[in-house]
Amino acid sequence: MDTERTAVNTAPYLLIVTFFTLATPVVLFSLRFLDDNRLTRWQWVFNGVDATRIFLLLIPAVMIAYGMSRIPFSEHKPVFLFLSAFAAASVFWSEPEVIVDTSRYFTQAKHLELYGVRYFFNEWGNSILAWTDLPLIPFLYGIILKLFGENRLYIQTFTALLFSLTAVLTYFIGRTLWDEDTGFHAGLLMLGIPYLFIQTPFMMVDVPTMFFLTLSVFTFIMAMEYGGAVWIVSSAVAIFFVIFCKYSTWPMLSVLFVTLVVYAGRDWRVPLVRSSLVTLAAVSLIGVVILLKLDFFIGQIKFLFSYQVPGLRRWGERFASTFLFQIHPFISAAALYSVYAAFRKRDLKYLIVSYLVILVFLFQIKRIRYVIPLLPMLTLMASYGLSDIRARDVRRFIVFCVIGSSLVLAVSVYLPFLQRYSTVNLREAGRYLDSLDIRDIEVFTLPQKRSFVNPAVAVPILDLFTDKEISYDYEVNRRFGRPIPEERLKKSSLRFTWLYKNPVYYRSGPKRQHRPGAIVVIAQRAKQPLPGYVRKKVKGYHPSRVFGTATGVFRYRTIVTVYERNGTGRSRVRSSHTP
Repeated sequence: MDTERTAVNTAPYLLIVTFFTLATPVVLFSLRFLDDNRLTRWQWVFNGVDATRIFLLLIPAVMIAYGMSRIPFSEHKPVFLFLSAFAAASVFWSEPEVIVDTSRYFTQAKHLELYGVRYFFNEWGNSILAWTDLPLIPFLYGIILKLFGENRLYIQTFTALLFSLTAVLTYFIGRTLWDEDTGFHAGLLMLGIPYLFIQTPFMMVDVPTMFFLTLSVFTFIMAMEYGGAVWIVSSAVAIFFVIFCKYSTWPMLSVLFVTLVVYAGRDWRVPLVRSSLVTLAAVSLIGVVILLKLDFFIGQIKFLFSYQVPGLRRWGERFASTFLFQIHPFISAAALYSVYAAFRKRDLKYLIVSYLVILVFLFQIKRIRYVIPLLPMLTLMASYGLSDIRARDVRRFIVFCVIGSSLVLAVSVYLPFLQRYSTVNLREAGRYLDSLDIRDIEVFTLPQKRSFVNPAVAVPILDLFTDKEISYDYEVNRRFGRPIPEERLKKSSLRFTWLYKNPVYYRSGPKRQHRPGAIVVIAQRAKQPLPGYVRKKVKGYHPSRVFGTATGVFRYRTIVTVYERNGTGRSRVRSSHTP
């Protein structure tokens, strides 16, 4: 009898949720001009897409969401979260590496793979260009390459694992601060952020940084709750990891002070002692590394304040873009409502999860990549807001509608768009080169008109996708390149690409006695005229494959032509092209 009454009472609310689930994408599509995201802007991703088909896909997604909301999930919630997050992340492994920063991180990691850990730390910031990076994530990538081989799949598996563990940690934080449902729904809502899905497969530092920041919050909360050597040491190690992920996470660690203040409200003596032990252990670990390269870190910090901080004002995206288009608006709305709910309840613990999100708005941090590490805190806020809905099945239905809508958007719109990004040519060319019976290749990069990207950064990304030995003479390629006005370059977010240092493992040198098995030319457009130096090099070779996929949106393109020796391969040029 009670079950029937509950079903009847919640039916109107389920219908309301269904209506808004279906209506929200339609409204956003009509307002897509408000989205100014740098990578997956709705005006770009929906270009040439049948929006009606996407809308129709939402109907079965809602039906599945309803079915999922009826499952009790009484046990094994962390396992369900982990497996669901990993499965969702693996769907996007077919993406190419579309962000040029990958070139830098792969190069840093490959130095460790080839020359070892000691070389990596000794040469970090010297022969290994560090830009404004910190060494932890490239170090982990390098260890993976060294242990398992130079295959992108291992990196993607690692980042998918970290994404999945982040969802689990989010669950544990919510459960510890409030209750089981709040934690579980927060972990599930990590699957309701379309932009996060597409970031997970990249060889970048943002998703790993998100994991380590969430880990530091969780372990510090556990140290405050229970104390003990294990939690205190774990918290100190997690803080150490965060410090060496990204400089932008340093201010984010102030959330630990907020956590201390919240716990000190009960009995200040115990939390103060425990936090002091954590701080002492963390500072000891961090201090050892900082002192070894003190001048280098000081130089990086000075550069950050002179270049990166002012640049954030120029490189930002609208909050509307981030919190309505790239994050499901249900999450943003529930998080906004949670501020009122927490204020009404006078819940100080809420400050732990809301503090970092408040800082985003307070300091006008409008670059979505800087928001990624604190997304678990946003989903915790949203879950806290949803907890005011008394009917559990309605709450859970909302959560699964968010997940279904986000997956439909990410899989049906974002993923196909990114698969047309021109860097897919580097991946396909790498696979083709691996199919050839050759040992080495020589790469040439041609100038890019109206683009501020140094063409040379495409070479390491090609290297990521091929096992062939690459030679690349950076000085020769730069000689016939296009100069960039220095004043404009100083303010460009792509300035790092022009500080490219040709790794020693790409330097063929003047003593090379044999001709390469194949020559690869990376250009901005198909049939781009070859400079005289390149024309001379390709004598005795014929173009065998052209990889010309491009979205038509971005000025920087990587159109790849593979030249094979005459008498080998096919005489007819084959083209792989997507307009």
